[in-house]
Amino acid sequence: MRVLAVTGSSGGHIFPALGFLDALKEQKPDIKTLLVLPRNSIKDNLELPYKVAFVSVSNIRPRIDLKNIIALFGFFRACLESFFIILSFRPHIVIGFGSLASLPIIMLAKAFDIKTVIHEQNVLPGRANMLLSKFVDKIAVSFPKTQAYFKDYQNKVVFTGNPMRTSLKKIGLSESLAFFGLTQGAPVILVVGGSQGSSKINNVFLELMRSGLKGRDAQVIHICGNNDYDYLKEEYSKLKITVRLFRFLKDMHYAYSACDLLISRAGATTISEIIFFGVPAVLIPYPFALEHQVSNAQVLKEAGAAKVVLQQDLNVSLLGEAVLSILSDPVLYKRMQSGLKKLFVDNVNGLFI
Repeated sequence: MRVLAVTGSSGGHIFPALGFLDALKEQKPDIKTLLVLPRNSIKDNLELPYKVAFVSVSNIRPRIDLKNIIALFGFFRACLESFFIILSFRPHIVIGFGSLASLPIIMLAKAFDIKTVIHEQNVLPGRANMLLSKFVDKIAVSFPKTQAYFKDYQNKVVFTGNPMRTSLKKIGLSESLAFFGLTQGAPVILVVGGSQGSSKINNVFLELMRSGLKGRDAQVIHICGNNDYDYLKEEYSKLKITVRLFRFLKDMHYAYSACDLLISRAGATTISEIIFFGVPAVLIPYPFALEHQVSNAQVLKEAGAAKVVLQQDLNVSLLGEAVLSILSDPVLYKRMQSGLKKLFVDNVNGLFI
């Protein structure tokens, strides 16, 4: 059997696809797979153990300008590239993980009478998956709430959760701390601004560390992206705190296992990883995917497992208040961990396959 998975450019799209392919190959090693990615994806930060093909697609915004015209021509080129990918690989099933990149391949697969599945990572479905939902054979969703958005196609919808990379395994506290050269005692704060980093989160958190977190000791693992790395490295060197700074971290399971608190965006993959590792969080939804990420964050907030701060409100005082309220209150902390346990879905990869 030949299985093709197509996904968008961000980690939030790519990681679930990798999780699915990892689990599929574990169960059925002889299956042939192909992963299709946009050329402008974060592929350079990843080790991809699968055969990969690329399409020339990028986001198209609802306005007329040169960038959009170029993107539109790129989409037409991607349609042609998708046709030849289908023709050469001849998949028996095509699985789309959202974004514009999945549109031409899924539609061509349908035209060739190939079985099709889409997976929606977010609570609020993206436009590509909403459009494709009419045509595909099955719709897999990460959150029970999402089923309501596909009300006309309930017979197709299956709740599977969000596939996880098989490399994301829980590590013992001593081993995970040793990986970063950290010690037990002072809490560990993990800061992540999404797969490409966030200057806003980076800078506000740096200011928080400069203020001394009201005298409370803390150790920091900060994954900041490329743009701010040199600046943060210099600034952190002036502070008397333990910081482990990374542009990008492939071994995220060590970071999740070592940390007591996560400060991050609220992408669907991040939410799934928070639930899996049971880490209380302060979530700052990405403002350019606000509806999606606020809806995702709301799942944890309603379970009492996270505090949510909108980026428009984000400042040192508000972030510090959120962090300290969690780290200084053992009862609240345990309650947040309990909320995460209630959201946990066992054997997510098996359910999806």
